[in-house]
Amino acid sequence: MTRTKINQLAYQIMGCAIEVHRRIGPGLIESVYEECFCEELLFRGLQFERQKRIPLVYRTRLLMVDLKIDVLVESVIICELKAVIELHPVCEAQILSYMKLLQVPKGLLINFHSKNIINNTKHFVNSHFEELPA
Repeated sequence: MTRTKINQLAYQIMGCAIEVHRRIGPGLIESVYEECFCEELLFRGLQFERQKRIPLVYRTRLLMVDLKIDVLVESVIICELKAVIELHPVCEAQILSYMKLLQVPKGLLINFHSKNIINNTKHFVNSHFEELPA
């Protein structure tokens, strides 16, 4: 996997989010957007896992905590979906922590409660992304 391929995949994922937003608009709850978003990923032939559990190892012990990401696409991009008036810094911290725990190179924080979904999506990368070939 390369940074270029991951960015191309992120572009495809954003196309899915835009299509969902175009068809149903803002104002619904997160679970509705997740359902539609996953249908759009499926329609476009992208592989994904939904509500994937995140293992948490603290020191040497695997702890049984209820951490789940919304959607993991092609095992390399976490999509954290929101339907909120404003994205708070805790949302950014959340996706960065999920990326670290799963060692995933890229994350998309997508807020469907907006007039323009592109302006309300944040892209994140970490050291795993930087270590990949261009």
